[in-house]
Amino acid sequence: MLGALLSAGQSCQRASTSAAIAPATTVTAAAQSTTGFKSAPVSERVRTLLAQMTLEEKIGQMTQLANTTINNTGQQKDITLDSAKLIPLIKQFHIGSFLNGEAVAPAQWAAYSAALQRIAMRESRLHIPIIYGIDHMHGASYVSGAAIFPHNLNLGATFNPEFSRQAARATVLESADLGHHWVFAPVLDLGVNAQWPRLYETYGEDPLVASVMGAAYVRELQENKEIAPYKVAACGKHFLGYSDPRTGWDRTVAEISDQRIEEFFRPSFQAAIDSGLKSIMINSGQINGEPVHASRRILTDLLRTKMGFQGVAVTDWEDIIRLVRIQKVAANEKEATFMAIDAGVDMAMTPYTTTFCTLIKELVKEGRLTEERINLSAGRILQLKDDLGLFDNPMPRTDRLSRIGDPALKQQTVEAARESIVLLKNTDNILPLSASKVKRLLVVGPSADSRANLAGGWTLAWQGRPEDAYPKEVLTIYAALKKEYPNTQVETVAYRDAKGALALAGVTAAARRADAVIMALGERPYTEGLGNTSDLTLPEDQLQLARAVQAVGKPSVIVVIGGRPSIIRGIAEGSGGILWGGLPGFGGGQAIAEIISGKVNPSGKLPFTYPQFAGHFSPYHHDNNENSLELSDFGAGFENRGAKYKPSMLTEFGQGLSYTTFRYSDLSLADTVLSGNTTLRATVRVTNTGARAGKEASLWFLTDEVGRITRPVRLLKHFEKSDFKAGESRELVFEIQPQRDLTYPDSDGRRLLEDGYFTLRVGDQLKRFRYTGATAQVPTSLGGATGATKGSAP
Repeated sequence: MLGALLSAGQSCQRASTSAAIAPATTVTAAAQSTTGFKSAPVSERVRTLLAQMTLEEKIGQMTQLANTTINNTGQQKDITLDSAKLIPLIKQFHIGSFLNGEAVAPAQWAAYSAALQRIAMRESRLHIPIIYGIDHMHGASYVSGAAIFPHNLNLGATFNPEFSRQAARATVLESADLGHHWVFAPVLDLGVNAQWPRLYETYGEDPLVASVMGAAYVRELQENKEIAPYKVAACGKHFLGYSDPRTGWDRTVAEISDQRIEEFFRPSFQAAIDSGLKSIMINSGQINGEPVHASRRILTDLLRTKMGFQGVAVTDWEDIIRLVRIQKVAANEKEATFMAIDAGVDMAMTPYTTTFCTLIKELVKEGRLTEERINLSAGRILQLKDDLGLFDNPMPRTDRLSRIGDPALKQQTVEAARESIVLLKNTDNILPLSASKVKRLLVVGPSADSRANLAGGWTLAWQGRPEDAYPKEVLTIYAALKKEYPNTQVETVAYRDAKGALALAGVTAAARRADAVIMALGERPYTEGLGNTSDLTLPEDQLQLARAVQAVGKPSVIVVIGGRPSIIRGIAEGSGGILWGGLPGFGGGQAIAEIISGKVNPSGKLPFTYPQFAGHFSPYHHDNNENSLELSDFGAGFENRGAKYKPSMLTEFGQGLSYTTFRYSDLSLADTVLSGNTTLRATVRVTNTGARAGKEASLWFLTDEVGRITRPVRLLKHFEKSDFKAGESRELVFEIQPQRDLTYPDSDGRRLLEDGYFTLRVGDQLKRFRYTGATAQVPTSLGGATGATKGSAP
């Protein structure tokens, strides 16, 4: 798999891996289990603790159980504590971490966390606090009344890392006091497979956008001072390559070359690590047939040795057991446990049983794992607790609960949603809809009056909750349009009858009465495997609904809601306006209504390439083989079928319309030849040529015209978003740095810098320049700082 990850000069070498897969009776060399692992510095407190702890106590620190093992009902939504269940887990198994729950009132969370920590500190021989992990995915999503931001895919569409920072800030302000020490976010996976059900958890398909957004989130979450004396750890997930499964289904096999891993899937994690990321969660699937949870080459050689990660590596849900049940690389759970720890796992999210504790102890007693290896993982976990201040401030507090539900935080969710909505089509300026011309407005479709659809999965509960469980203050698209058009008769009608059958006659009649129709289509909430699909085409009932409305002939606008791009090719031509709404969160209804009315000028741009066909997905950074087949090359019989295939993508990455217009002009380079390590200054003038103010994300792409490894047709290297008044013009600057912007990695991660021509693109402008002097020294890793407000390649 990842090739020769260690250079010849590195001393960290590993003995044969046969011990990881051989039957227990043939494994004898315990030293193999620690060779190559790199210790991180630990505090005096941690050193003292490790010296005092028994083997069993150390193993307990490596174990994470679900809240269902200690509550009264065994259901995740039950945020209560059964001390009779908890005490044996602390006294006998020394469990160091618990996770998850669902949204309940802040006071209930605080009471639960206080009781949990009080018992853990009392019953633990060395008074070691619990670290509690939770899936706050877009705000403090498991706290009732919290600010729910757009999901990451929408934040990617803003091209504004400030919103990623704000989401992290709101998360810790509304959860840190409740005993939520460890937030399982951000998702740093690259959203290159449109069918993958977790696409919306990513920042999109571009590694630079994912790097900049993810790093901004990590820095704010982990460095926020407003939550003092508490600190919170981020968890980058899912390391790595998880997001490009061959089938599109969750937790399945990805086939990714070593070079592609280095160029596309590593950078976002590297940027987060360089920003201080304290933990990572491991890819549940396989890469080229190798389960990542059992891959020493990925979890130690790559993550630790090459990337310099020193934090805690935690499994995903039950994934050591999956090595036996699903992936079948281990004959039993004991062998799977050995393989995972040998690979580099620190903590097992078991999450229901203490079998892991028993098996690790047996492996140490048998000499297959050394206590030194256990000390390494236990030390990392204890150091995380020390870094977060848990030994000094283990208990939650209730004197700042007024922060939760702060209107200022909720207003930020609206502002983020406004900049995340993408206007894909606006024929004859159908949008905005003038209130003076629209006296009757019809809003119809499954997302018309749904709060759940706007928020998606990971909201209040894992798969979302029933519609009536969402806060009534959250405006649906229908409710928001009623508010936005107070003098217009805004109505909605069901497109299904009480038995669930299509009822289009009522829709058609309402459309005839209306001056315009908004069709809010798309997906219901889902996450992980429950969102698996084999066809992204919009469901047939929604297609029929759209066709029925379009047949009436009134002006219509399609609003696509959901965590993936629904295929709308069959209805796209029939409506004058198309908005991609994604999963805009609790402020999404208001944001969409304000864009439709024109109160807000849309400024979102797609962070992914929108496919036109269900069977063909191609990210913008494909190579020249994609969409370039000359049919005439195949001889007679093709002359009348066109010279090339028609483009298979509906809309390209980075596309998005506005109610004003922006002109790019005067792109210039300080020189046409760049050599050595000299920086090349590029400037372009951007002018708002329309009649109203607007925001424009300027995206700078570079094309390496020839490379020893086939290069992408273009790659985003810099972006920045700016406000422009009507008529305003300004010069934007991009400093091209050869080692950062012109290099690319080989399969071992070594950076290549080659002589040759490059093309710079921004807007509709392009300039060509030549690089010479490839003998200049280049960096050997992808590490590097990323900007907080502007995007630059890591």
